[in-house]
Amino acid sequence: MEFGIKIATPEKQRGACAIIGIFESRKLTDSAKVLDKITHGYIKNILASGDMEGKANTTLLLHNVPDTLFKRILLVGLGKEQEFKEKSFLSALSTALSALQKTAVTDAVLFLSDFPAAERTAAWKIHQIVITAIGSNYRFDQLKSKPDNNQSSLSKLILCIDDRDQLAACEEAMQQSMAIAQGMNLAKDLGNLAPNICTPAYLAKQAKDLAKSHKLKATVLEEKDMEKLGMGSLLSVAQGSEQPAKLIVLEYHGAAKKDHPVVLVGKGVTFDTGGISLKPAAEMDEMKFDMSGAGSVLGTLLAVAEMKLPINVVGIIPATENMPSGKATKPGDVVTSLSGQTIEILNTDAEGRLILCDALTYAERYNPKAVIDIATLTGACVIALGNFTTGLMSNDGKLAQELLAAGELAADRAWQLPLWDEYQDLLKSNFADIANIGGRAAGTITAACFLSRFTKKYRWAHLDIAGTAWKSGKDKGSTGRPVPLLTQYLIAQAKASS
Repeated sequence: MEFGIKIATPEKQRGACAIIGIFESRKLTDSAKVLDKITHGYIKNILASGDMEGKANTTLLLHNVPDTLFKRILLVGLGKEQEFKEKSFLSALSTALSALQKTAVTDAVLFLSDFPAAERTAAWKIHQIVITAIGSNYRFDQLKSKPDNNQSSLSKLILCIDDRDQLAACEEAMQQSMAIAQGMNLAKDLGNLAPNICTPAYLAKQAKDLAKSHKLKATVLEEKDMEKLGMGSLLSVAQGSEQPAKLIVLEYHGAAKKDHPVVLVGKGVTFDTGGISLKPAAEMDEMKFDMSGAGSVLGTLLAVAEMKLPINVVGIIPATENMPSGKATKPGDVVTSLSGQTIEILNTDAEGRLILCDALTYAERYNPKAVIDIATLTGACVIALGNFTTGLMSNDGKLAQELLAAGELAADRAWQLPLWDEYQDLLKSNFADIANIGGRAAGTITAACFLSRFTKKYRWAHLDIAGTAWKSGKDKGSTGRPVPLLTQYLIAQAKASS
């Protein structure tokens, strides 16, 4: 999809369709007033006929409106004016795009002043419009013998602002959001692929291809390399699978070599059966999304490289399947991690933390400015926060606040949970340094407590995306989250350092 920014008013702009807001009780927005004036009350007469009240998430498409330069005008209900805030803005935007995709409209014009999200800048609005528009056009049909023929005709969106002083910020936001949307699409594609295709080896190849196309440095450690290093925890998860594990490292150098990098560690379990602690059969197919942390790291690095951010970023992806077999790890086994700490594996379905802990120890060699791990780690996080919010835990208050702020700005929000010492006691083991589970209570927190044992040498945050990485039901598929949160954080870090 193409995007453009113009300083224009409705009476002078032309196109296939204008997107115009209408508040509840048929109250016209500024653009609607302008068009109504030049059409001698045409829009007010349409509204007076009762076809539209302006209620939220409603639309009315008008054809051949006299005295305008548009072939169509799409009226979008915005709801009550005093209640129109960020959520209403995003909802109205999605409603408008959904309505246009059911038409033959190829290009549309949207006037930002019609969508007055409180305390949000024009640049923020453009950022969200671009990401939402590209996301609404996303389709995953490459595995079908006959791709779907319901592709949208909409291919161009012109965004009109009324303040020339905002132009530079808006154009920057447009370029950044196009890169972020591209990264999200990569994360979605990887998540949506069938698990017999998206294996650890496939992820490694995607990383190498990304390195070639965007001048990154890619390193892939094989199982023999991990054995030499002593990554017994990661390899314990892989030993039940026929697919060999990989440790994938991608390095982006956008700043001076002396600048410490931000390290992103993404859980890459390409399929999770639970191992010997076998999961129930229902919805097990969705465990192909258990590599969504890995997908978000690759997507974020793609976005960062496209934006050419002046920052150093390292992505580390421990990739493996978790399968039951005669060679699989058993509950009660004790393994030794790269850090030297021993782990009693009480549940083989708590495997994500077992691969992450070795990757987090490996991250030490980069002398990182900060380390953020991203993982579909616990069902408990879904119970606690639902499918709207990512769980956040950290050993550094400033880092946590920076990530929370990035999530708010990106509309990809997280919520901080405690990481207090009292929870550490739940991980005690009679036979090893630490157990890999702490019982039903506070499952999301104890998983993070486990990881915190391996992150004492740097600033670290953990993002539990079990509830936000994909959708179930009729809309089943990857969401591409938390690529927006991560990229917004890195944008802020790049600006702060420069």
